[in-house]
Amino acid sequence: MMQKYQMLIGGEWVDASDGGVFETFNPATGEVWANVPEATADDVDRAVRVAHEACYNGPWAELNPSERGHCLRRLGDLLAGKSEEFGKIETRDSGKMLKETRWQAKYIAEFFHFYAGAADKIHGDTLPIDKKDMFVFTDREPLGVIAAVVPWNSQLFLTAVKIGPALAAGNTVVLKTSEMAPAVILEFGKLIAEAGIPDGVVNIVTGHGDPCGKVLTSHPLVSRISFTGGPMAAKHVLMNSTNNFAEVSLELGGKSPFIVFDDADLDSAVNGSVAGIFGASGQSCVAGSRLIVHEDVADEFIARMAKIAGGIKIGDPMLDETEMGPLCTYGQLETIERELAGAVQEGGTVVCGGKRANASSDMFFEPTIVDCPSSDLKIVDTELFGPVLCVLRFKTEEEALRLANDTEHGLAAGIFTRDSARALRMSRAVRAGIVWVNTYRVISPVAEFGGMKGSGYGRESGFQAVYDYTRPKTVWMNISEEPVANPFQPR
Repeated sequence: MMQKYQMLIGGEWVDASDGGVFETFNPATGEVWANVPEATADDVDRAVRVAHEACYNGPWAELNPSERGHCLRRLGDLLAGKSEEFGKIETRDSGKMLKETRWQAKYIAEFFHFYAGAADKIHGDTLPIDKKDMFVFTDREPLGVIAAVVPWNSQLFLTAVKIGPALAAGNTVVLKTSEMAPAVILEFGKLIAEAGIPDGVVNIVTGHGDPCGKVLTSHPLVSRISFTGGPMAAKHVLMNSTNNFAEVSLELGGKSPFIVFDDADLDSAVNGSVAGIFGASGQSCVAGSRLIVHEDVADEFIARMAKIAGGIKIGDPMLDETEMGPLCTYGQLETIERELAGAVQEGGTVVCGGKRANASSDMFFEPTIVDCPSSDLKIVDTELFGPVLCVLRFKTEEEALRLANDTEHGLAAGIFTRDSARALRMSRAVRAGIVWVNTYRVISPVAEFGGMKGSGYGRESGFQAVYDYTRPKTVWMNISEEPVANPFQPR
């Protein structure tokens, strides 16, 4: 039977106002299994206005920071308790591995716990002002309505790092899911009221970029846009924000360098690279998709990786024994096949993989390694969002750094070396917002992340994120007993 979902607006579960829907399917089987509302412009407008009212006039505005924190803690607890159920729903909808989705749902609860603790730690300052008889201090107040836009991959995580600090600071949120695999976010929305969060504080709309995303990010009552997605959509978001002058943060993916020096622990580096590119079928913004390896160890390194790649068990993502599941969208498959063909024409060598896998649907792609003779190959700096690794070789540290920075992207980087001084030099010089040394794809609610260059700007996670969802207000108090002087009478 088809599952029917609704949107969350003002504490009510509602259909699109014109009855429009779109379908979502299971990539592992090709089964169309759910109908999701296709929000109209009026639906989005209503959601923003409800959120605006809840921010300034509802019970949410009357809660103190500690009370907001209690709501977030309950939300985290509820999420952890639903990790198995949510994991299965997300896996069915996106094709991601169940052992990953259920673990993520449980661990992501820690992000809500972190922001629960941060809610009553927001403070201003008293200023040592240079004016007599003046007491001056700053306060921090919520921005207002936050437009949070998340993609289909890692969506519970990205939802947590957006609405966690936003709610801790006292804002309200309209969350737009991806049109791909939105089901788990709608299931998550059922926990909002149960956590004690008042109606209208968190609203969830579903639909495509136009009109849903366009109306949301251009709405005059939206004060901040937190967007994670592709660069083309981000350009539209920036243009839309000229209508409301909303603050904007963008996280746009990458083509992250994974740098291996000849003194590295090769076992550790190989395992890190395998996890960095073939984990989640390569469908990660921080996938280590550019292997930059010292020429003295390159052949051995590639051979080890190819052997592991050839043995990866591809199949049903619901099964624990499966090691890699399907891709989520046909667009990814078509892009990968087109770019691989182009790479071969430009002189690249497919070491292993390179084609769709023989599995339960045509959404599976083999783990693939492409040995590239030059960084000039188009595939080297094209984000594929799939299990495809591009390999480049280097001789010197300077060459490794040049290759790492020769990209339009700047989200993440990995460095494997036993030389701590080199690791520090490289981590400082690589132009990326996240650098992992002798490890890869590690996250924590304590640590900020974000990109530079074509990977966007702004930071999420960490304590500073709470302050990013506030604005400072400066208050001047005259503490003199003397009346204010008439400026037009001589003193």
